[in-house]
Amino acid sequence: MRIYTRQGDKGMTRLADGIRLAKDDLRVETYGYIDELNSHIGLLICEIPQQEAGLLADLHLLQQELFDLGGELAFSNAAQNESMWQVNSTWTSRLEQQIDRYSESLPPLRQFILPGGSRAAAQAHVVRTLVRHCERLLLALSREERVNPEVLPYLNRMSDWFFTVARYLICVAGGREVLWVKAADRQQSVI
Repeated sequence: MRIYTRQGDKGMTRLADGIRLAKDDLRVETYGYIDELNSHIGLLICEIPQQEAGLLADLHLLQQELFDLGGELAFSNAAQNESMWQVNSTWTSRLEQQIDRYSESLPPLRQFILPGGSRAAAQAHVVRTLVRHCERLLLALSREERVNPEVLPYLNRMSDWFFTVARYLICVAGGREVLWVKAADRQQSVI
């Protein structure tokens, strides 16, 4: 089977239900960013030590679920309905439970933290920001077209999940979080 079809050479693509849309249509843009997010999770997985089997399993499940979400979005507005939607409140609840579990070993959060501390933690922060981008695109799409209402809470919680996982990765590696310092305090330390 050939990978190329030449059908998109003029900037159009076909949705799962056969509807043709421009490749820069908001629906196509949104599921494209979901795909990008999934790819960055794959990169994060490559940075996770094998002894973190539970975390790796959680990340692999998120990749599967994001592929499901992309599949939902790959259908036109006219085809959107409850019978095809897979993202649901149990996915969001599971993320909340996992956030609580990963947070158990973390020190209390008293300051803002910056991305960094380790390659894995920094990549988790990249993923967190990409989740937020997807969330913003889905919000815009939901104002124009029908979208599964469970998607926005799921992505909102997923961003919190990746923030927590970034902190967890630094903690288990014995590293230190990069703390944000107020501008006035940064200037004082220079003097």
